[in-house]
Amino acid sequence: MRDGFSIEELKKRLQNSRYKLTHQRQDVLEVFLNSTGEHLSAEEVHRTLRDKGYDIGLATVYRTLELMCSPEMNILQKMEFGEKRARYELKKIEENGHQHHHLICKKCDKVIEFSEDMLEGLEQKIAETCNFNIIDHQVLFYGYC
Repeated sequence: MRDGFSIEELKKRLQNSRYKLTHQRQDVLEVFLNSTGEHLSAEEVHRTLRDKGYDIGLATVYRTLELMCSPEMNILQKMEFGEKRARYELKKIEENGHQHHHLICKKCDKVIEFSEDMLEGLEQKIAETCNFNIIDHQVLFYGYC
């Protein structure tokens, strides 16, 4: 699996899109690099940075997260797990080109990542039937662990 992105990768992507690598953007990315496998809300990222003594506003965190989710950056994935707030994680793509999916426990809110992708045939059929070029998808399963 390709793990994530380094600061150098972020810097290149930002420069290619005519953005700068500000220390706030770097700080936000480092939270994710140090929290692999976690699905963090903007508030959790903000709290983590504030606890480390960084002076960063919540609005800056939100703007940075949205920028890193943009198609040109494609560094973070934004997800809605039904709790009325977005969560973010490093965009991880399996070696076979597929993303992982999420199992969400309705009792304890635990999020389990599931890597096996059985949707390839379905994706292809949808693309052909609807004449639609699929570039991304998210699958969430809700149940109980």
